[in-house]
Amino acid sequence: MVSTATPLCAFGTPAPDFDLPGTDGQRHTLASCRGPNGLLVMFICNHCPYVKAVLDRIIRDARDLAALGIGCVAIMSNDPSDYPEDGWDEMVRIAQEKAFPFPYLLDADQSVARAYGAVCTPDFFGYNASLGLQYRGRLDASRKDAAPADAPRDLFEAMRLVAETSQGPREQIPSIGCSIKWRST
Repeated sequence: MVSTATPLCAFGTPAPDFDLPGTDGQRHTLASCRGPNGLLVMFICNHCPYVKAVLDRIIRDARDLAALGIGCVAIMSNDPSDYPEDGWDEMVRIAQEKAFPFPYLLDADQSVARAYGAVCTPDFFGYNASLGLQYRGRLDASRKDAAPADAPRDLFEAMRLVAETSQGPREQIPSIGCSIKWRST
């Protein structure tokens, strides 16, 4: 497992389009996932200890962001050949077991992760209503273990600001997680 930090936010970068299968049996696109006030695109997976440590907080924040008009989507781009826990059946199981309030999509050819410049799990991309990038930071102070329950909700507060003003915070702390498991060429 290689720990990787996300790059700084490139404010205003447009959200790349996608059309991917979801664990709910539907196909989802950028347009179908966005909310009236923006979109949070999350690159996650099932096996990563960083994701496991915060998955319940991701679900909580996605529910709270939906109330603010922010759509949320999770994308799994890892190559599951070395990590069977990231396979399709496990994606379906986790999404159902945890009652994900967002689509959980499979990026089998990894083209969407490459288009976004995703580097790790979790990797968060927060967009405003015009689908310009406004947040590329962490969920909160959690790492491989969850931060204290009263830790500031960095991602939620940033996306609330985006929903209200269309602008993200100028200072952002990078997310850190396991590197994306790229297919060998």
